[in-house]
Amino acid sequence: MKLQNRINANAHWLLRFAIVGVFLYHGILKFSNLDGFATMLPISFAQVVFVALANVGSVLVILGGFRNDVLSDLATRIGAALNIPVMIGAISLVHWGRWNFVPTDVHPMGGMEFQVVLILVMLYLIITGNRNLLAVDSSTSAA
Repeated sequence: MKLQNRINANAHWLLRFAIVGVFLYHGILKFSNLDGFATMLPISFAQVVFVALANVGSVLVILGGFRNDVLSDLATRIGAALNIPVMIGAISLVHWGRWNFVPTDVHPMGGMEFQVVLILVMLYLIITGNRNLLAVDSSTSAA
């Protein structure tokens, strides 16, 4: 039973790695062509830089929040929260009006399905923080 508890307590890393992979990729992609991204959307160049910084910065903060202390717990929550406004902006500027992620003539970038799922995973990390890490630490120190 101890092994199952440990697996359950660490399953949240799957969600963390998914978020890290998505936002690291998109952040690096934006940084590699800031001008192109700025011309694609009706936002300023400065806003594009902030979006790219939020993408990459949140990843670093989420990955940095792996210890079982209060500061790391706060880092996890803040890192997850950084990209929620970015995803809301992506939905409102590009993906609104279509749920399905499959591109169409009217929505060449697809619908908002993927962005909503990302928001929900980030909300999970905001709500739970490092609670699972703290639970694992207390269960191993009690044994």
